Amino acid sequence: MLKTVADVMSHNPVVVRRETPLKEAIAILAERRISGLPVVDESGKLIGIISETDLMWQETGVTPPAYIMFLDSVIYLQNPATYDRDLHKALGQTVGDVMSKNPITVSPDKPLRDAARLMHDKSIHRLPILDSEGQVVGILTRGDIIRAMAVSE
Repeated sequence: MLKTVADVMSHNPVVVRRETPLKEAIAILAERRISGLPVVDESGKLIGIISETDLMWQETGVTPPAYIMFLDSVIYLQNPATYDRDLHKALGQTVGDVMSKNPITVSPDKPLRDAARLMHDKSIHRLPILDSEGQVVGILTRGDIIRAMAVSE
């Protein structure tokens, strides 16, 4: 029998809200030894995800994009909008300032193999699991998949 996401996901994950202070989110990640948290609105609908990657800007800072001067014009060699986004994350004070918006999600009844392929193809480490009303009912991590592989052998 094929395993589904519901068979291996972590149920009832800790969630945070957009206005949650970053220090609080960082403390949750550290205390629970997890690498990301779903972000929900007032009604519990998923609006983003905050991960260790999003928080790294806080510590590392941002390097301005490379540019060249040509005939009194600045020509950026990288997209300046990317710099603006990263700078916003580096200076953010709340979860909403640094979270990644529009995370990829799956339903609990999706075959585990399909979810694993999606995570691999999109290079993501966790998938929020949503019910039919858009409520977060679980989270699937790469670690969950590896543990499921170990049990099935």
